[in-house]
Formats: sequence, structure tokens, C-alpha cells
Amino acid sequence: MSHHGQTPVILGSASTVRARLLSNAGLSFLVLPAHIDEDAVRQSHQANGGSPRDLADLLAELKATKLSSKQPDAIVIGADQVLECDGRLLVKPESREMAAEHLSYLSGRTHRLHSAAVVCQNGRPLWRHIGKATLTMHPLNPGFIADYIDRSWDDIRHSVGCYLIEAEGPRLFRHIEGDFFHILGLPLIELLTWLHIRGDIST
Repeated sequence: MSHHGQTPVILGSASTVRARLLSNAGLSFLVLPAHIDEDAVRQSHQANGGSPRDLADLLAELKATKLSSKQPDAIVIGADQVLECDGRLLVKPESREMAAEHLSYLSGRTHRLHSAAVVCQNGRPLWRHIGKATLTMHPLNPGFIADYIDRSWDDIRHSVGCYLIEAEGPRLFRHIEGDFFHILGLPLIELLTWLHIRGDIST
């Protein structure tokens, strides 16, 4: 897939979905999750009036630059996704109760997902893209929400918004606008196109 004198590719994300998307696309890479204090970054960004789109971009860049400074030469992909609904940002649920609160909040409303990827090499960003998807949920009744969480908790607990669009998630929505990969949390087509233009992957 790569030219001679291969440049290693590192995915700086603990997300199994992102790793699966890249390996399904035939990319060879290492997974090295970058640990940053996301809560602190989120709070200071919001305190300064920053947009959800810029927050996704910032979190992706911080992950990529942190790893890239320790892994010179490697192409490091940092990625993050921010969910915004009526001015509120939702994070991954820490409990079933929190998931139920999130789903009842999103019920009947339209929310936006901002999925950012930043690629760094030698500690510097080379490329970035932020994809956006807009999703409108059906009104969900509390009984359905409770059953859905019982059935799906192990999958949805790692997911912002408490749904997996590649599993039962589509049942929750009456309208979705945007790229499927942006919903999954990675601007995959744009990333692969950039790697192709650079000559890191061939078609």
C-alpha cells in the first residue's frame, strides 16, 4: 500500500471504529492512543466562546501533535468528534442513567456531529479536515430508551450521543444529512484522498 522506505502511520485514537475503518480501507498503521485532558480543553474552549467545530479540530490536533513529537517521521493521525445540540455539548455517557438523560435530551431534536482529523509529522500539522453531519431524532418514549440502553449498553457507552449508526442507531432517526464516515467519527474519504495524493497509498 505504501511506497518504498515506508513512513509509519500511527492512529492516535483509542476508537475501535476508527481503527476498523482504516484497516478495512487497507491501510497499515499502529494504534497509539494519545492521552490529553479533554475535559480541561473542552472547558477552557467553551469559556472562551469557541465553536464546537473548532473544539473538534483542537482536540484532534492536540492528540496528533502530542504523539508526533515523540514519534518523529511517522505520520500521526489525531481524530475527535464533538456533538452539539442547541448549544449543549454531549460527551460519552459515564453511566446508563447519563445515557438515558442524553437520549431523552436528543429525542425529537436535531444535533450536529463535527468529526475532525489532523495529521502531524515531526510535531507539526500537515493536513486537517472537519466533517459535519446533521441528525434529527424521532421523539423517543422513555420505555424505548430504557430497553435500547439495556440491549446496547456495551456498544453505546463508548459513543458520543449513545447510538451506533452502524448497528441499531438508524432506528432512532427520521433524518440524517451528511457523510456516513463523518457520523462514525472520521473524515475517511478526505483522509484517504490526501494520503493518495501524497503517494502514501495507491489506487
